[in-house]
Amino acid sequence: MQALKSKLRDLKLAGIVKSIETRNKYALENNISYLEFIESLIEDEYANRLANSFQKRFNRSKLNPEKSMDAYDFKYQPELDKKLINELASCRFIDQNKNVVLMGKPGVGKTHIANAIGLEAVKQGYKVIFIHVNELVEKLSASRADGTFNTTLNQYLNTDILILDEIGFKKMPSIGLDDFFEIT
Repeated sequence: MQALKSKLRDLKLAGIVKSIETRNKYALENNISYLEFIESLIEDEYANRLANSFQKRFNRSKLNPEKSMDAYDFKYQPELDKKLINELASCRFIDQNKNVVLMGKPGVGKTHIANAIGLEAVKQGYKVIFIHVNELVEKLSASRADGTFNTTLNQYLNTDILILDEIGFKKMPSIGLDDFFEIT
């Protein structure tokens, strides 16, 4: 069994490696056909890859898992259009190539809502990045200095949703404004 697991690891079939012993025992005890056995292993691999893909997208997104749609208290901001927010959380705007801008006074929940929409998008398989505008400008400026600007810029441009938080909250350094406009 160890030689087989080694080959499976070489083939990068981690989901099958995790389940093969349990699946094999079950198949022997329950007289499962070869095809059913293989199908169950492939299902395990598929589920493992989906989970890994989600985890990678989530980690890359820098979203806060506690700021979800379920955690948002609409009683806190009763004037918000809950139906509209839920429509945004459906993420249909992504496929329609529409931009969304959340505007309002500080402390009304824009960041929470943007984060929650981002979490829903990650769950649906979209690539998301959440970043404060000043941090983005700093990263772009630093990448210009170290010669990685195009790579860094593409990291932000090649995403399905780029959530830019705190636009206009703090003054942006003038040296980074041109870089900011490369993204927007």
